[in-house]
Amino acid sequence: MSFLWTPHRFAGGALALDVANSVILRHQPERRTDRFADPAQLESFADAAQCFCAERALFGDILPVPQERQSRFLALREAIDCYFRARVQGVETTHLLADLLEAIAHNLRQSTGNTLDAATAHSALRLLSAGQVERLKICGNCGWLFIDRSKNRSRQWCDMAVCGNRVKASRHYHRSREKTA
Repeated sequence: MSFLWTPHRFAGGALALDVANSVILRHQPERRTDRFADPAQLESFADAAQCFCAERALFGDILPVPQERQSRFLALREAIDCYFRARVQGVETTHLLADLLEAIAHNLRQSTGNTLDAATAHSALRLLSAGQVERLKICGNCGWLFIDRSKNRSRQWCDMAVCGNRVKASRHYHRSREKTA
């Protein structure tokens, strides 16, 4: 299945989070969709990241992950999601941090050039070291991870234009229904 990589798909604020968010509705197993299940999507994601990723100036041209390294890259994606999601939820993360660092190290050792796996590993390291972990949140609509860069840290959705509008429209619909009932 082919997907269109739009700017909304890069709402995480860091490449590592955008990669983790490539699993849609992760928290709903019956509706869960892995956008990287089709290896061709990895290549198109790398191309789109050059245009839409918040860290695109740092990475420049991002090359796709070679086929022989894709399984390790997907393991990195899962380690990123597990660690940062647990941090946001206030869960003990010591063993998850070890898993994340191991996945980062393995991807960096195997990568050559500016490939998506290396760029993602560097992005995850930047998240760990730049003090942005405290600003991470989980979208109240879709469950994606994102960096809240608002002054008062009050952002609730990964993307106001998509998730925020959906939540507000749903609330309006339910209020209107209650008034007519």
